[in-house]
Amino acid sequence: MSIFRRGRSGPGRVTVQEAAALTGRGNAESGGDAVLLDVRETHEWQAGHAPRAVHLPLSALASGAGLPAQAQARPLVVICRSGNRSLRAAELLAARGAEVVDVIGGMSDWAGAGLPVVDTRGGNGTVA
Repeated sequence: MSIFRRGRSGPGRVTVQEAAALTGRGNAESGGDAVLLDVRETHEWQAGHAPRAVHLPLSALASGAGLPAQAQARPLVVICRSGNRSLRAAELLAARGAEVVDVIGGMSDWAGAGLPVVDTRGGNGTVA
């Protein structure tokens, strides 16, 4: 059974290590084909995010915004700072029929696990 859930059953939840493996992020150059979708606000994203993550703030998603092109028709791994907003975003996306999981602990746990965080210029980022 896939960890990605669709529809009314709600989203699954994964650790940051599982998220990195599912999305091919972290220290590995290869990995799964899921998209890491960061739902933090723009200033948080600019301060630091996972390399190659896709940005869509929860505020925009909750207002009905569609997924960015890179995230359409692909499994989604949703992340925020601590895991609260990403769970809400994952629930919204699951209700729209997306294959989605939420990352427990968010970017705080991601950085704490030693996974890479970059700023908008590609330098070392911080979790805001």
